[in-house]
Amino acid sequence: MNDAWRPTATFETLRARATMLQAARDYFRARHVLEVETPVAVRHAVTDPHLASLSLTGAPRYLHTSPEYAMKRLIAAGSGDIHQICRVFRDDERSPRHNPEFTMMEWYRLGFDLDRIVDDTFGLIACILAAAGAAVRETEQISYRAAFERELSLDPLEADEELLRATACGHGLAASSARGATRDELLDFLMAVAVGPALGRGSVCAVHHYPASQAALARIAPDDPRTALRFEIYADGLELANGFVELADAAEQQRRFQQDLGERRRRGLATPAPDTDFLAALASGLPDCAGVALGFDRLVMLALGARRIDEVMAFPWDRA
Repeated sequence: MNDAWRPTATFETLRARATMLQAARDYFRARHVLEVETPVAVRHAVTDPHLASLSLTGAPRYLHTSPEYAMKRLIAAGSGDIHQICRVFRDDERSPRHNPEFTMMEWYRLGFDLDRIVDDTFGLIACILAAAGAAVRETEQISYRAAFERELSLDPLEADEELLRATACGHGLAASSARGATRDELLDFLMAVAVGPALGRGSVCAVHHYPASQAALARIAPDDPRTALRFEIYADGLELANGFVELADAAEQQRRFQQDLGERRRRGLATPAPDTDFLAALASGLPDCAGVALGFDRLVMLALGARRIDEVMAFPWDRA
């Protein structure tokens, strides 16, 4: 008999997952961070060239890749600190660590700088891991630049493209792919195959100050404009979260949207119209804030020692 109707996670795992979700809500409630809900089906696809939106048939709607834009509209309207736990969708490659539909925790704290939002993220992760009975992990911080220097003996902010290209080829990138790769594509490849897997071995590691060209929705660092106030969290080589001190400049955000669209055209991808409601919210005045998006399923994997994301979901993509 076909067993494809059965869940891929055990009920013991699903109970642990529920306990971890409750711990997250308790963490935010104790800090007076309001839980909110925003639409899953939205009018604008994402412009980020690294993400692909899933579209709905009929009405011109897309399943959101993150609740970020809607949550920032709430903040601009005066919500104060907020968080959300929701399902998000990314039309990406299926892998042991990725399911196109997954659970994201996203939150925003007003007045937080980079250090405070990193500490807040460490605190939340520690709380959730403790609820699952997982071992306490040390925390560490390292700059993007120092991580590359440690693992590859090169400076990602100063190295020329030929050195990056040669290093990437030395780590398995095909020469044909390397020839047409941009600087950021080469850096992304090296982070994925050489730097990232070495981060957070036995700890929870924050990698901060990404190159300004990879700022996404983060502010540029005032003390070093080559870098952005962006960080990612790694544990045992697994990326768990991505955070920013949030960009509040509508004109700069519009410029970045156009830059994204130019890169999407270069890659032969769809070029969706930017989210004008989000831009209007920024123009109205976004308070100083920092935010984080955390992949909850990967955190469950870490807590329970799972090797595949299917082990921590009731019904992954293939059984949905």
